[in-house]
Amino acid sequence: EKEIKMMQKLYESLPETTFNKKQNVRKKAWLQNYNKELDVIYFKKLKDVLGDYKMDTLKSGTGEDYYGLFHESFSPLPLHVDSGFDEKTIIYKQVITPLSPFGDTIFFTKRWYGKSTTFTIDKDELKFKPKPGQNERSCEHLGEGNFDKEIHNKYLNHIDINSLKGLKVEMIYNWKIGDTLIVDRTHIHCASSRINQKKLGLTTFTKK
Repeated sequence: EKEIKMMQKLYESLPETTFNKKQNVRKKAWLQNYNKELDVIYFKKLKDVLGDYKMDTLKSGTGEDYYGLFHESFSPLPLHVDSGFDEKTIIYKQVITPLSPFGDTIFFTKRWYGKSTTFTIDKDELKFKPKPGQNERSCEHLGEGNFDKEIHNKYLNHIDINSLKGLKVEMIYNWKIGDTLIVDRTHIHCASSRINQKKLGLTTFTKK
């Protein structure tokens, strides 16, 4: 409980990195040395579980690794994968720590081995040309068979059901403060539509 409160307090004190108005999400990078005690606690806990790893994707202007990215979401994030932007990197795990009690993350059985990508069937979105550090767009996740209507109505009504064609849910992770979920970075996933005004979480990306 003490460590979660430290994380929440850290989030409040950090400068805003971006406010993506399209996705309606505020992002803050975990800068080193804002709370040195928490830096040590978090890094050690990850090492105990993951073994040898390196931070990936995020660095400060002086080249230091960020310890993660805080997301304060006011709308559910779309279907995507956090597989990184360097095809030569051996990606490892992503670590999701809820800092608010309500919400879900939906993981699908299908994996993605290309760069970080947002999945859509919107023709205009598919024309998007990403800048460095931005997700690519693709509809190559689609498969055969209709998506489960009951799951769509309960958890995913912010996504066109036709954009979920051929996908099957592997796990619905219900957010709980005090938990930390660790998954492979190749998992296609998205937030559920269940948001109580907003939700706050920390995601850390690792590589070998």
